[in-house]
Amino acid sequence: MGVVWKSRDRVLIADPVPRVMGIVNVTPDSFSDGGRWSTADAAVEHGLTLVEEAVDILDVGGESTRPGAEIVPVAEEIRRVVPVIERLAAAGRPISIDTMKPDVAREALAAGACIINDVSGLRDEAMTRVAVDAGAAVVVMHMQGTPQTMQDAPRYDDVVAEVLDYLAERVRWCESVGIPRSRVAVDPGIGFGKTYEHNLLLLRNLHRFATLDCALLLGVSRKGLLKTITGKGMAQRLTSSVVASLVGCTLGANIVRVHDVGPMVDAIRVWKEIRGWGSDDGYRDGIGDRNSG
Repeated sequence: MGVVWKSRDRVLIADPVPRVMGIVNVTPDSFSDGGRWSTADAAVEHGLTLVEEAVDILDVGGESTRPGAEIVPVAEEIRRVVPVIERLAAAGRPISIDTMKPDVAREALAAGACIINDVSGLRDEAMTRVAVDAGAAVVVMHMQGTPQTMQDAPRYDDVVAEVLDYLAERVRWCESVGIPRSRVAVDPGIGFGKTYEHNLLLLRNLHRFATLDCALLLGVSRKGLLKTITGKGMAQRLTSSVVASLVGCTLGANIVRVHDVGPMVDAIRVWKEIRGWGSDDGYRDGIGDRNSG
């Protein structure tokens, strides 16, 4: 039995097989796709394609968190994401709302999401109340600063220890306000207020985050450190993204947040089979049905 991660209405993780979270950016200024899915119709079509590729969780976001990204007004962010979530909910996959704004999270949960993915680490107490009231699962990420300032010469004395301590404190905070550890996933925040060297140290020490006894999410897909390693542009980072994410799985990641779902699913299937974890038992074809309750 692996780490358990659940929301009020469904179990999201209950075995050692890593889950694939597919990215659906409903933004005109995403760092990775340049606004390719910025309309509701395009975003829904993309989300349904990810479902066909056997995604486990859909992560819908309406505000870019790339370095220097502009802040999107609450009403506009809601306008972008809610129609997409409403339409994707029928596909049966758990949906995560990628937002730092409590009002956006509340509307997204009402539309069918069951996870709040907050890159600010639930620093806003109002976001915590939204999660408690809805019984939502949460992803608590580490970020130094804000998306507007995070890459302005980030500094740490010991990046692994400091990120680990921060996330441990946030998990304790969640428990103190009514979000049990079983509903919390932590994310070390690769690329969020870190240099290339900081990111490598976090990846090399990913296993240390298992000491927090909650689900561990890794988001390294298409990120800048892969360009530094390979010299490849955004469109050429498929292989490096899959390899980096799979290495993260071997070091303890329970969820990998990726752009390229099909290749990632295949990689995990091969790794799982070699590990001897048995068949999927229909999991990839029906996570919502098999794990609900």
